[in-house]
Amino acid sequence: MTETVTGQPIRYAVEPDLSADEFIDVLERSGLAERRPVSDRPRVEGMLRNAGLIVTARSGDLLVGVARSVTDFAYCCYLSDLAVDRDCQGRGVGRELMRRTRAEVGEGVACILLSAPKAVTFYEQSGLERHNQAFLFTHKP
Repeated sequence: MTETVTGQPIRYAVEPDLSADEFIDVLERSGLAERRPVSDRPRVEGMLRNAGLIVTARSGDLLVGVARSVTDFAYCCYLSDLAVDRDCQGRGVGRELMRRTRAEVGEGVACILLSAPKAVTFYEQSGLERHNQAFLFTHKP
């Protein structure tokens, strides 16, 4: 089992009631906060409340990773946030969070994500297929 900053094994779980404070904290410790609205607490609370699936990684009581997804559990799953504490990166935590997300949504459900530019290599090395026909509406008003 992988040990982390607390020296304790990592425990994975589905946590539908993850707190905004813990979520924001791990986003900041992962570097993903620069791409998320962490200063808008009501929005972060809505992101958590309306997620279909939240899979976490903890070392002791410390949240060291999270995979937050929006899914219908039948056809598709959008893995919107994959964040791992910088001190735990490179230890398989992100890959395990993705594996557990896929297991939770079930067989035959397509998992989709948009990569931050710095993470493209990680996803390619994790076996995800790059898709050239993806489109998105941006967050512009």
